[in-house]
Amino acid sequence: MESYTGFAEFYDLFMDNIPYEEWSKYLISLLKENNINDGIVLDMGCGTGNITEFLAKAGYDMIGIDNSEDMLMEAMNKRYDTGLDILYLCQDMRDFELYGTVAAAVSICDSMNYILEDEDLLEVFHLVHNYLDNEGIFIFDMNTVYKYENILADNTFAEDREKSSFIWENYYDEEDEINQYDLSLFVLEEDGRYRKYEETHLQRA
Repeated sequence: MESYTGFAEFYDLFMDNIPYEEWSKYLISLLKENNINDGIVLDMGCGTGNITEFLAKAGYDMIGIDNSEDMLMEAMNKRYDTGLDILYLCQDMRDFELYGTVAAAVSICDSMNYILEDEDLLEVFHLVHNYLDNEGIFIFDMNTVYKYENILADNTFAEDREKSSFIWENYYDEEDEINQYDLSLFVLEEDGRYRKYEETHLQRA
């Protein structure tokens, strides 16, 4: 099943515990430590644009790329509400194209773990290098082997809210280092019934 399709509409609802503002402040501090006080910054795997928005508010000229049209629609709705000048592009980070170079690139919230093949990950680094200014930097995070083996492992997580709930099942293959997320979302509709959404995500340590 394609990832971040039906889930995109409710992504922010279920991710409301993520401290995006604090993460953004940390990112901005790293950018400034490297003398990147303004200019164009690329947000790779930008999703619904939470980090993108905070960096734009800090004065950076933001480009957000993501391969999910549904996630980008949510991001563009936010852009409409805030009036920020952000360019969103529906592109895969493994073969993205830009019009010019950028001062920095960021990829936050384990987006890089969705790159499953070594050669694809190498291509991402090549592309980022090609589009970075000479003194540009690339900031990204990744889930670790430890997290997949010991925290997510073969565990199931669930949360029941007033108008929504989810079941999150994990299966980690230690040989292939692939973690499979099976997500089941239940969201209350206006007619009082719950609609079920299902997605499968694959990440590699």
